[in-house]
Amino acid sequence: MSPRKASDDSHLKGILGHANLRSDVAVYAQLVNNVQFAIASGKIKAGEKLPAIRQLGEWLNLNANTVSKAYRDLEVMGLVSSRRGMGVFVKKGIQRACSERCRLKVIGRLHEVISEAKAAGMAPAEVKDAAKKCCASSTAPYEETPKEILALAKRKGK
Repeated sequence: MSPRKASDDSHLKGILGHANLRSDVAVYAQLVNNVQFAIASGKIKAGEKLPAIRQLGEWLNLNANTVSKAYRDLEVMGLVSSRRGMGVFVKKGIQRACSERCRLKVIGRLHEVISEAKAAGMAPAEVKDAAKKCCASSTAPYEETPKEILALAKRKGK
């Protein structure tokens, strides 16, 4: 399968076209993570050109320096390479390593969150119910938590 053409930005806008300014995660880190997740899942393919810095900044209503910092971090991580005057491209042969890195990160965060839930007195059934509803949700990373999931924070019967 050949990489998508640089002119086909619609799928990239759907993948990278959101950031949550109210999140505890810095916006540039959200961008880095979203690109990593997209590479790991195969939504962005090896050799594919990422949106231009200014274009992505416009989509997200962000300063171009924020996008530039995210792209630099991705390059330092070895996931992308920039070609002067041509753009930023996903490196070949990195999907598996990227997937393993993402899975390790997510599993570590899940462990932290579940440990916090237990420490806060949540019953295992409550944690499982919340996890099930989060899995069923179609929200992207860093989007606002849906009200129906936030409603789970209210204790039942107490």
